[in-house]
Formats: sequence, structure tokens, C-alpha cells
Amino acid sequence: MTIPMVDLKAQYQGLKQELDREVAAVLASGHFVLGPNVQALEQEAAAYCGVKHAITCASGTDALHLALRACGIGAGDEVITTPFTFIATAEAISYTGAKPVFVDIDPHTFNIDPGEVARAVTARTRAVLPVHLYGQPADLAPIAETCRRQGLRLVEDSAQSFGADYGGRKSGAFGDIGCFSFYPSKNLGAYGDGGMVVTDDDAMAQSVRILRDHGRTATYRHALVGYNSRLDEIQAAILRVKLKRIDEYNRLRRRNAHLYTERLLNTRVTPPAEDGKGMHVYHQYTIRSERRDAIQKALGAAHIASAVYYPVPLHQQEAYLRDAQGVKLPRAEAAAAQVLSLPMYPELTENQIEQICRTVLAA
Repeated sequence: MTIPMVDLKAQYQGLKQELDREVAAVLASGHFVLGPNVQALEQEAAAYCGVKHAITCASGTDALHLALRACGIGAGDEVITTPFTFIATAEAISYTGAKPVFVDIDPHTFNIDPGEVARAVTARTRAVLPVHLYGQPADLAPIAETCRRQGLRLVEDSAQSFGADYGGRKSGAFGDIGCFSFYPSKNLGAYGDGGMVVTDDDAMAQSVRILRDHGRTATYRHALVGYNSRLDEIQAAILRVKLKRIDEYNRLRRRNAHLYTERLLNTRVTPPAEDGKGMHVYHQYTIRSERRDAIQKALGAAHIASAVYYPVPLHQQEAYLRDAQGVKLPRAEAAAAQVLSLPMYPELTENQIEQICRTVLAA
């Protein structure tokens, strides 16, 4: 039996009739960019996240970039973030001309360590950009307190955590502004690229709306040098169908994660930890083992997919060696050498989980 990391075909089959109908309606309408489905998705997503504004854009990377621009981040500024994430988090900081400042992680949750954030603030720091890695919210309360005390913006990278919550607020809605990716494999995924920014701040929301559409304030009137970062109507229609089911999808992910953990607890591998401070929605189910490479080889031989997210932390990436010269972050480096993500998606069956765990433990 071949078990993929994520089975998008299975999800499509469960939604085929409704998705086909909605996509066909968009094609028949002839309206493909910033149309009624985009407007409706933004309203529905804002209501779901409990914020005043949701603004769609072309990708999760663009969401981060536009959010930082809306916060006024620019050349000479510093933004504190985690090295244990996809490079887009740091790229978005670099796009503004600011410098990413990498600090170490909590070894249990893999998220940014709030204590390290507080110690890294300098006169040039303008924002903190935590990532809710693998679907578990970062510990935001102490980070928010640091931001309040130091006058910093809190920008949430919620690309992997749509539907998670922290302190009674949805992921992305806790800080000044939150950013989502709708890449197909995400908990809420489109059938192509897409992203979204959420905020309660009217001025930030207006800035993102203008920036995503060439700096346009009216037809052929441009107040800023902006970007072409618009979500198309087909993707918006697809996301509206899936948004109605996101809580059920996340419930099934959590069920599958707990089935994994029941079988892997107190074994030679370390299952992921829930810190109890927020609801984990398991974009990835990530174990930890000093025998990671042997386990991955055994899974491959059994036709079971697995992936390492992420094998090289950002402060060791060639692109950031100059910015992070001399920086050593031992907890992030150790995690990069030991983590392994197992198949995780709502349609994963208990029998498949059994097979995966048997293979992991036999390696």
C-alpha cells in the first residue's frame, strides 16, 4: 500500500460535485479576478477568524510581505523571527529591506522561544514574526507582552495553522496582523497558490488592499507603488467550499494525531507535544528521533511517504549566512537533524496509521 504525505485526490472526490458546480459557475460568469467569490470569501473568513478584515492575495509569502509593509517595516529595521520554518518567513522580511533576526526555539513545540524574543530586542527592532509551526500556535501571550512593552508590531505567520486557536482567539487574530497560505497541502488549501491577511486594524487593512492591487485607490489612480497579488475567483470559489468544512477537517487531523501518539508514546521516537496553551491543528505530525534517517529509509522501502520540515535552519542557509554571521542556535539545529513528518490528512485511516507506526517502530 502506498501512503502519500497528503491525499488531495481523496479530498477532491468527497467534494467533487460541489466543487465542480462552483468552478463551472465561475467559468460561466466570465469574472475571474477580485469578483464576488473573493468578496464573499473575505467576509466569511473574517467572520470565522473573528476579525474585522480579511484581505486575500496571491500567496502566503505575499501575505507576509504585504502585512509587514502595512506595519511600516522597511530598510534598516529588524524583525525577530524563528530559524525553524520555511524560508518564505524570512524572505518576506528581506523583501521590505529589513533584517531578519533569528532566535532559538522551544525544543518541545518547535516554535519560537518567547524568552529568546525578549532578549533579542534592540533599538532597531520593529516587529516580531512568530510562526505557528506544524499547526501549533506559538506561545503568544509573553511575546505580545514584549511587543507591548517595547512598542513592536506582532505579525503572526499562520500559514500552517488555519483554524487553530490561542487564548480563545483564532490563529492570526491574536496579534496586530495575521497571515495565511492556501497552498494546496495546507489545512485550508486551494488548487493553486493563494494567501490572506487578517486584522482588526482599519488602516492596515486598507494598506494591504491597496498594495495587493498595484497601489490602486480608484480606476487608474495609484497612490503607492504596489504589487500584483490578487486571488482569482476560481481559487476563491474552491476555498469557500472548503472553509465550510475546516473545523471538521481539523477535528479529523487531531483524531489522527492522537491515534499516532497512542501508538508512539513511550517508544524510541518522540511524538509531538501539545503545550495546552492553544489548539494544535496538525498541519504536520512531526516526530523526533536520533535515528531519523533510518526511519525515513524504512518508510520509503514500505512505500510510505515522509518529509523533513526543515533540514537546514534559516540561519544556516546560504541566503542568510551574511545576516546570521556567527549565530548559533543549538535547539533549532538539533531539531533539524532529528525531525520527521509522517503522513497527515483528514482522510487518513486508522489502518494506514497502524501500518505507518509499525514501520516506524521496526526501523
